[in-house]
Amino acid sequence: MGRNTESLNHPTINPEQIRLLEKLCNAIAVSGNEGEVRRLVIDQIKPYVQEMRIDAMGNLLVRQKKEDQKPLTVMIAAHLDEVGFMLTSEEDREEGIFRFELVGGIDPRWLAGKPVQVGKEHSKGVIGCKAIHLTTAEERRSSFTVEGLRVDLGGGGKAKVGDWGTFATSFQRLGGSVRAKALDNRIGVATVIELLKYDYPNLNLVAAFTVQEEVGLRGAKVAAYALNPDVAIVVDCTPAYDLPLQVEDSFYPPENEQYNTRLGFGAAIYLSDRATISDPRLVTHFVRTAEEKGIPYQFRQAGSGATDAGAIHLQHVGIPSLSISVPGRYLHTPASIARISDWESTLQLIYHALQTLSADILKSER
Repeated sequence: MGRNTESLNHPTINPEQIRLLEKLCNAIAVSGNEGEVRRLVIDQIKPYVQEMRIDAMGNLLVRQKKEDQKPLTVMIAAHLDEVGFMLTSEEDREEGIFRFELVGGIDPRWLAGKPVQVGKEHSKGVIGCKAIHLTTAEERRSSFTVEGLRVDLGGGGKAKVGDWGTFATSFQRLGGSVRAKALDNRIGVATVIELLKYDYPNLNLVAAFTVQEEVGLRGAKVAAYALNPDVAIVVDCTPAYDLPLQVEDSFYPPENEQYNTRLGFGAAIYLSDRATISDPRLVTHFVRTAEEKGIPYQFRQAGSGATDAGAIHLQHVGIPSLSISVPGRYLHTPASIARISDWESTLQLIYHALQTLSADILKSER
């Protein structure tokens, strides 16, 4: 199976890509345990890459097939891992009840009563807590903490201390949207897989499917050092805060000016975040590409949060970097939602921008 040729020069999201995204999202790959998703990626990219290796951290590093070397090496990166939890002690072997600790940023308020899956066998269970009938008024007023919760596998689930787990939300198509756990960042992983199927005349394309992003951008630091690209493009899923604001004592809620990103407005181009100020030359190139090609885009509002670019751009003598994300609602919860049209805009924007990206971009003043 060869790489796409000139007759297929405008990538789209079709049922095949959506089925792949479903497989990626339904897999368990909590930070530090990314093997299940990494194996799926390897199966997908084998026909399109020349070199492929797994480093000491678990990053999957690949180089696209090339007959000759070009003057510009571009790294595209997407993280494999998702937020979840780890079983830390067994309280009742017969009942299958475990204490656990969170891995990555999860609000404990999302946890009680949620279906979960644990371990290599995806043993099904639920996060249990006291029913409201059994709590005191003081307990109901107190903060909700992980210490008061347990993973309950119902006495039949196979699991052990040290196993990773996450939410048991199955992938579903909702009209023009998709709903799943781990859209952050399996939608970025699926995008990079698709980008590897195409040729880029002016550059050498390398890719990193990174690990442990959700616990501190750890894999990306190692991957960028190893690949040492001239430029890096990070593909992720970023929170959309495009819901009505809830304001007390206000009959007319104010306009939401802190939407971060919005579903249906296209690919999200980062100007800056907590860890990175995007290279302005790359921002200009991607914006120009979007406008010339008529691809919907938006600027991801500056603020908190970060992507792998935060680690990548600091390696060696510095790597000009830019993040492009698909907006998603309810990230790091049991179920998030993204628009297929935004995913397609992200894929097309990166594809077309890479087609015209050249070493000349680094000759201009930053």
